[in-house]
Amino acid sequence: MALHPAVSAVTDRIIERSRVSRRRYLALMARNRAQGIMRPRLACGNLAHGLAAAGEDKARLMQGRSVNLGIVTSYNDMLSAHQPYGRYPDQMKLYAREMGATAQVAGGVPAMCDGVTQGQEGMELSLFSRDVIAMSTAVGLSHGMFEGVALLGICDKIVPGLLIGALRFGHLPTMLIPAGPMTSGLPNKEKQRVRQLYAEGKVDQSALMEAEAASYHGPGTCTFYGTANTNQMMVEIMGLMMPDSAFSNPGTRLRQTLTRAGVHRLVEISRPGDGHRPLSELVDEKAIVNAAVGLLATGGSTNHAIHLPAIARAAGIVIDWADLDALSRAVPLMTRAYPNGSADVNAFNDAGGMPTLIGSLCDAGLLHEDIVTVSAGGMRDYARRAEMQDDVLVYRAAGPSEDRAVLRDAREPFLPDGGMRLVSGNLGRGIYKTSAVEASRQTIEAPAAIFDTQQGVIDAFKRGELDRDVVVVVRFQGPDANGMPELHRLTPTLAVLQDRGYRVALMTDGRMSGASGKVPAAIHIGPEAQAGGPLARLRDGDRVLVCAATGRIEALVPSAEWDARVPVPPPPPGLGTGRELFALMRTRSDSAEAGGSAMLAAMDGIVDTIGDSIDEGR
Repeated sequence: MALHPAVSAVTDRIIERSRVSRRRYLALMARNRAQGIMRPRLACGNLAHGLAAAGEDKARLMQGRSVNLGIVTSYNDMLSAHQPYGRYPDQMKLYAREMGATAQVAGGVPAMCDGVTQGQEGMELSLFSRDVIAMSTAVGLSHGMFEGVALLGICDKIVPGLLIGALRFGHLPTMLIPAGPMTSGLPNKEKQRVRQLYAEGKVDQSALMEAEAASYHGPGTCTFYGTANTNQMMVEIMGLMMPDSAFSNPGTRLRQTLTRAGVHRLVEISRPGDGHRPLSELVDEKAIVNAAVGLLATGGSTNHAIHLPAIARAAGIVIDWADLDALSRAVPLMTRAYPNGSADVNAFNDAGGMPTLIGSLCDAGLLHEDIVTVSAGGMRDYARRAEMQDDVLVYRAAGPSEDRAVLRDAREPFLPDGGMRLVSGNLGRGIYKTSAVEASRQTIEAPAAIFDTQQGVIDAFKRGELDRDVVVVVRFQGPDANGMPELHRLTPTLAVLQDRGYRVALMTDGRMSGASGKVPAAIHIGPEAQAGGPLARLRDGDRVLVCAATGRIEALVPSAEWDARVPVPPPPPGLGTGRELFALMRTRSDSAEAGGSAMLAAMDGIVDTIGDSIDEGR
């Protein structure tokens, strides 16, 4: 099937925009490969430190002739998604030995949960944890002991951070090894219903706790289609994990066998020769576009409007929200998983999952099939269903959807577009996700109610001050202000107002959760208020327009009055819960559209300073 012209045009635009930065990135990876730290260049004393505790693998490591895999793990047993990873390293070492290779844990990275920190001070560390994870990944890989990299990570900032860090070691073959979602518990729609009842004071805290615990009930990723599961979808559609491995549940025979097959394949692509597949060659402009297509086709998390540009940037690729907007107009919405529907990711997987989705997107010309993947056969390998037959992993061609209420073909989608809009106007530039918002609510014009904290919104709601048509504006929530915490705690509150018949929207320079849905929201607005952006000029009562159809976010204020306004000063910075340790990152982050990262901003500065002399190996 010929490539869709919109996909082709966006890809060409990204390639041209990234021409210099991508060339410099590839030159640096070539330099890493030719001159960087690796086992053959380590002195005996260096090697002795690296293999002193290697046990039965020590002799093979001393010989230095076989592949040694570096495992970077996000394991902790507080978080359900990462708890299954506890046993992975020991298992993976056995699987590596089956291939005549070895594996060592290169290092661990922090894995925080936005579900635990939602609405709490700790959420202000959330986005910054992505950069900490990237740097932790780089520290682990800096020892030069490895020929290949296995990334163990699932959730929100963890997978983007792992990929950003690994891409700076892109001369090494790399694979993400997933752990899978928990089995289905209390349906997400019922959980949300109880949350709204609690927000209205109609049920008590014990009923809310019972519902939450029945929803989040065991090992594995949360079952709603938020940022964590969007991560897994995107990594698979980029070809960076084994085919059909994203959504098998933990603890199953299929999951264990997919992990074993992944380790075996990673050893193969880490050996020198024609089959060698470094990460820098896999993550190119086409793979990034495939990730964006998958994001839109599945109605994935708006958090990836920040994470995907950051991942791309680590590979020398420059994308922006105009690219997502253009793709969104061409890519149909093919799935209905909560919050875009009532089903969860297990239902999506049962309906055909990633193989059926990828097969349909390929047939419609919406994916680049010619990308290099960790699987030998390329993108078409990912249109195959994995299953066990007599304890052996086999693949069969994906069939059509087995539940059209959850997953549809690209030719008969739920909606003709992917529902992620670029919105702009005199209030700045942001993202608006339409896929879960009723068409009648995608344009809201109402007076603004201005807040500097989400708690302020909740307090006003409890006092009855928001029982009206209103655009709730929460500002000073961007990366520079307070680390851009998610504002998902507002979802039940605003949903109650909407269900009471009011026309309600949210505007913020912060983030909403990947699980946020039916309330219209213009988010990630930049320039952020902390930097004197337009939201800092708004006043209570200003009429505001939020319109997905026209892509407008406007303060309906006479232009002379608007231009004369002085931005309100920012609130004082937060202290406590470790927030002060991140002040350096908080005051140097760049825009959300560029990835919201102080680390990447500084990195780009160094690369630009050195310039094309990177090509000379300096």
